[in-house]
Amino acid sequence: MSNESRMLTLEEAFVDVTTDDGAMECFVACPKEGGPFPPVVLYMDAPGVREELYDFVRRIAGEGYFAVIPNLYYRYGVKDPGARMMDMLYAHSNTMINNDTRSLIRWLDEQPRAKAGPMGCIGYCMSGKFVLAATGAFPERFKAMLSLYGVSHVSNKDDSAHLAIPNILPDCSLYFGFAEHDPYVPDEEIEFLTKTLNEHKVDCVVEKVPETGHGFAFPQRMAYHHEAAERHWDIAFELFARKLK
Repeated sequence: MSNESRMLTLEEAFVDVTTDDGAMECFVACPKEGGPFPPVVLYMDAPGVREELYDFVRRIAGEGYFAVIPNLYYRYGVKDPGARMMDMLYAHSNTMINNDTRSLIRWLDEQPRAKAGPMGCIGYCMSGKFVLAATGAFPERFKAMLSLYGVSHVSNKDDSAHLAIPNILPDCSLYFGFAEHDPYVPDEEIEFLTKTLNEHKVDCVVEKVPETGHGFAFPQRMAYHHEAAERHWDIAFELFARKLK
């Protein structure tokens, strides 16, 4: 992060975004002065929204963006899924998340501090597939996408995220950063995903990040890898600056 962005004063808030299934609480941050700012949506991983991810939102906002993270577990009235985490993970379909994203985009379009036009998104673990699905579902809006150690981009479900790849427009850039050692993502899935992206001539980078395990970007995880985590921010901010500003 640049020294200038570290000195930016942020304003932040919790807001409720109306969806077809209720009120979806979101944490929002952006620079206090200037704007409007390009929107970037951060999608949570399976443990749910928490201070660690709010700090991610603040870091994105500090680079000059209108950053937001929705609580995707709002349907269950919780933030921390606890022992129900795996059940909730499997209960959330790409279709559900696309519906939530549609409501979020509609809300963003009404915010004077959020700039109309290109948006970015970033997802981790379970939300790696969500950001791919959303990018394909809203190709006119999402122009920069990052998926970090994402799982199940390819499945046999009717709304599998990889099926949205043909919808992605040429002016969108995607980054997939998989962990070198990840029992949740078989090599065959990465190979099929890469093949599909290449067949549709999607502007993308797909890589395995050396010496990393699942969760390497999260400071509070045992798998945290400082150099790889900082590198993923460098990639994100280069991509967002190039495609959104």
